[in-house]
Amino acid sequence: MTQSPARKSELGLRAISALVMLAVSGFALWAGGMAWMVFVLIVGIGVWFEWSALVLLMYPPGRKRTMWRYGGAVYCGIACAVLLALRDLPLGTFWVLLIVGAVIGTDIGAYIFGRTIGGPKIAPSISPSKTWAGLVGGMIGATTVLLAALLLIAVSLAISEPILPTLAENMQLGIHYFLEGHEDAPWWSYLAGPLIAIIAQAGDFFQSWMKRKAGVKDSGKVLPGHGGLFDRVDGLLLVLVVIGNLILLGHFAGGL
Repeated sequence: MTQSPARKSELGLRAISALVMLAVSGFALWAGGMAWMVFVLIVGIGVWFEWSALVLLMYPPGRKRTMWRYGGAVYCGIACAVLLALRDLPLGTFWVLLIVGAVIGTDIGAYIFGRTIGGPKIAPSISPSKTWAGLVGGMIGATTVLLAALLLIAVSLAISEPILPTLAENMQLGIHYFLEGHEDAPWWSYLAGPLIAIIAQAGDFFQSWMKRKAGVKDSGKVLPGHGGLFDRVDGLLLVLVVIGNLILLGHFAGGL
């Protein structure tokens, strides 16, 4: 069936918007320092404003509304702080890309499996499009991204001039954790892909519940064709709060 002009226009707008977002975020991550801090803070503040807009529709003036807005500031603030702290690690760019890549892998896997297989819904009253097959696909997608990153590290270690020398020197223990097993490996390292997928989907469900309670389809319109900032990072926020903090704790404890 031929797509309508309006549909084609929307797809084109989404593609252009995605490329712009990728270019801006990629440059900020590569530059680091002040550029990365300003980028993260702008996104974080924007997400909190959209969170607050939803809360204004969810609850009347009073203690509950105030607590939800305060909770959103804490939630977004922790995620932003984790992003800034991860970038400051010796392998900062790698960790940020690994987490973001795993969440993107989750979304892609969930979309493909959900559309192809379908089947029972997880919570149709909250998010009618989310299926158990999609969740499995998300786990596979996240795991694929993590394994691809580890393969890159393994190749880098195997050649005479490592592709990523600093990464090669500092991630040997990580390779043992994921590929060979290690008696001191944290339990979650073996389940990192599925764990990230479950957490990302939980963050997605949480935001879907907020939008449904507020009676809106999108959290905002700042991103043409994509909705709001909160719509794009709903799963990533929770992954940063949980997995990002685990990585930081592991680093400070000397395990990563």
